[in-house]
Amino acid sequence: MREISYKELQLNPMTMIGDTWLLITAGNEERGYNTMTASWGHLGSIWGHSSGLPSVVVYIRPQRYTKQFVDSEEYFTVSVMGENYKKQLAYLGSHSGKDEDKIASVGFKPMFLDGTAAIEGAEMVLVCRKLYSAPIKEEYFIDKSIVEEHYPEKDFHDMYVGEIVKVLVR
Repeated sequence: MREISYKELQLNPMTMIGDTWLLITAGNEERGYNTMTASWGHLGSIWGHSSGLPSVVVYIRPQRYTKQFVDSEEYFTVSVMGENYKKQLAYLGSHSGKDEDKIASVGFKPMFLDGTAAIEGAEMVLVCRKLYSAPIKEEYFIDKSIVEEHYPEKDFHDMYVGEIVKVLVR
């Protein structure tokens, strides 16, 4: 993989996130790591000066095993695997790393860089430094149908804003 500037990215975040899906990975080789599939998220810029900080926003439900790694670490990664890996990403999104080495179960391997974990073989990896996290709360929904449709069990996501500190592409 080679490093590029975030300003060189040529992508459609709507299809990359919503159609291709992402892997959110956190942890390290010494203390452990985990990954999860995400099909919700945002890319853009926030805070900072002039054009803002390049950033990613990811959402993690409290029961996800990956959450404890994202919470305890300064960095997390977002790996874009490509459309040929939908079956593996579906598995990673429906099985817990607490119960098995699900990364190995789908034939993926972790890679460790900048003190965090990512997924080897990705088309693109965003290394992100956590800037902010907050729980999504029911009382702040203006459109209450979102709660009914996406949170019938009231297991609201926590939102994480990460500064993109490195972009690696294949």
